[in-house]
Amino acid sequence: MTQATELVEAYRTGALSPVEATQQALDAIERYDEQVNAFVLVDAEGALAAAKESETRWHAGTPLGPGDGVPTSVKDALWTKGWPTMRGSTMIDPAGPWDVDAPSVARLRETGAVILGKTTTPEYSWKGVTDSFTYGATGNPWDPTKTSGGSSGGSATAVGLGMGVWSLGTDGGGSVRIPAAFTGTVALKPTYGLIPLFPPSAFGTLSHAGPMTRTVRDAAALLDVVTGFDPRDWSAMPTPGRSFLDGIDDGVGGLRIAFSSDLGFVDNDPEVEAQVRGAVDVLAGLGAEVTEVDPGFADPIDAFNVLWWSGAAKVLSAYVVDNRVDPGLRRVAELGAAYTASDFLDASTVRMELGTLMGRFHEQYDVLITPTLPITAFPVGQDVPDGSESPDWTDWTPYTYPFNLTQQPALSVPCGFTSAGLPVGLQIVGARHTDALTLRVGQAYQAATDWHRRTPSLEAR
Repeated sequence: MTQATELVEAYRTGALSPVEATQQALDAIERYDEQVNAFVLVDAEGALAAAKESETRWHAGTPLGPGDGVPTSVKDALWTKGWPTMRGSTMIDPAGPWDVDAPSVARLRETGAVILGKTTTPEYSWKGVTDSFTYGATGNPWDPTKTSGGSSGGSATAVGLGMGVWSLGTDGGGSVRIPAAFTGTVALKPTYGLIPLFPPSAFGTLSHAGPMTRTVRDAAALLDVVTGFDPRDWSAMPTPGRSFLDGIDDGVGGLRIAFSSDLGFVDNDPEVEAQVRGAVDVLAGLGAEVTEVDPGFADPIDAFNVLWWSGAAKVLSAYVVDNRVDPGLRRVAELGAAYTASDFLDASTVRMELGTLMGRFHEQYDVLITPTLPITAFPVGQDVPDGSESPDWTDWTPYTYPFNLTQQPALSVPCGFTSAGLPVGLQIVGARHTDALTLRVGQAYQAATDWHRRTPSLEAR
């Protein structure tokens, strides 16, 4: 079984135990991780002990929550009590102390999740692929010679290969959605503040945490687990009053869907565009009112780069920077350090104007649909695709970072494969605070298609 909701039902009926599910996940790690490098830390003994405790609770009819006993991984950017959080960096002291959980990790533990270990990330999650001097590069489940995307690439690859049922990632400019699109998995960047963060990110209010799963239903279930007000996050939203699974099967009949194939400024791979258009046709066939229309904004890449590169400069300001640091990170941090306060405020103004524009746009349209990415996975170990004119990861992720600026919920679901057998992602963007509606649209699409049911055929070695 690959769905957490199915696992929980099997636990409830006694058809499967958390110990069996955890062992299956550990077996998958043993079979595949040497080829794809998804994990930086695996605690098999601790996971099996937690699974045994979960099994006891299920037998007694006293599970702790909707994720009790579900094999889970956590991106190595979120603090985990008792385990180092190295963030792909050679500059962090693994000795710690590591005595605090991030709020979302604490929620996982409180509700009985079985945490298998931590997944790979590039240094400080700064780019759209997953490689670092510390842990090497992470490959794609469909072809390990291709990138998994990033920066939550380890989590996406782990989920794609059954090395755990779901994972928790972070997204500052697309970092859960990029690898979801490249690996044929599902990921949600929720409304900012819905999943509390601590410690705060050096990249500021661009950075979100988000669920990474095989299905939209599981993304909603994991969101139920990891949301909840935390006073350490000054921008944390109140604890939701209802489950994100409520109404998830209500369909799209009568919903007003805006479809933009290119946002007015993007060139897509033809196969990507064909698959995305086919997905939009599915939603129209399900009763949605689809209008092909651009939101009407210019590419905000320059403003995003000012904010993101400034964050990179802040990250490295605490260290003596030398050749142990990713050269790309050093380059953008140098750019970031040269920006003035006026530059930062100008970029923030662009951000606010974009947020206002999208707020008004969603008065007319319930959701916006775009490709998640204009391309499919390229060779592993590269920051950008072959032939790219720019060294910057933002050059090939034009559909993702705008919605970190606006803090809207954005969901990526698989919508097909190219002739080379590589996945394509569909992005569903909702107005702020409409996470449940965004998930509902994704669920309607998945219920009508089977792309999410396809699994990689990676040979065990």
